[in-house]
Amino acid sequence: MSKLLEFPIIVINFKTYIDSLGERGMKIAKDAERVSNETGVSICVAPQFTDIKSIASAVNIPVFAQHVDPHPPGSYTGSVSVEAIKDAGAIGSLLNHSEKKLQLTSIFTAVKMLKSAGLFSLVCADDVEPAMAVATLNPTMIAVEPPELIGTGIPVSKARPEIISESVQRIRSINREVKILCGAGITKGDDVRRAIELGSDGVLLASGVVKTKDPGAIIREMAEALLNSR
Repeated sequence: MSKLLEFPIIVINFKTYIDSLGERGMKIAKDAERVSNETGVSICVAPQFTDIKSIASAVNIPVFAQHVDPHPPGSYTGSVSVEAIKDAGAIGSLLNHSEKKLQLTSIFTAVKMLKSAGLFSLVCADDVEPAMAVATLNPTMIAVEPPELIGTGIPVSKARPEIISESVQRIRSINREVKILCGAGITKGDDVRRAIELGSDGVLLASGVVKTKDPGAIIREMAEALLNSR
């Protein structure tokens, strides 16, 4: 059973890498759970859809889906419903990742549907202005991720620190309740530390953990950096 969200937080998106499928994904999730239990840092995982149920049943950390569609249950072949991810054990979902973009009206509908189901939402935005628009929709979290830095190993917290500090300032002027995460190129503990120092409530990352030889070690490094930045 997944526990609820606490902040600051590290969110690990498994994407559809072979490195995070099935047993590999379970190992990453259990590594994250162990580090969370030992450090007290909140760590959330977003596994592949087919692994949500098994992972959510096996670990006691927050589990998210990577996407939901803004449709009710019914004749929507190939869509992922809010009800399906909830039944599988997820407590929320990512929305509008740069690899799975949605129109603003669809984001609004999906956020409302998640909220109505008692689930959390993490909406991605690629710059300050889109992040401000998303803030008006009242999601649980917004992750600011410049797409040109995703997967590069060049952290946004160093390459474009102004986008984090400006996003925090301008989003807070619109919505003081939403939590703000930093994403793109996060691969080291120092990247996490810097993101927190710039005012974010956590980080969203993927390959920086999933595609490493020892995911548990880098998760621990990031958790300890987060602790030291408080």
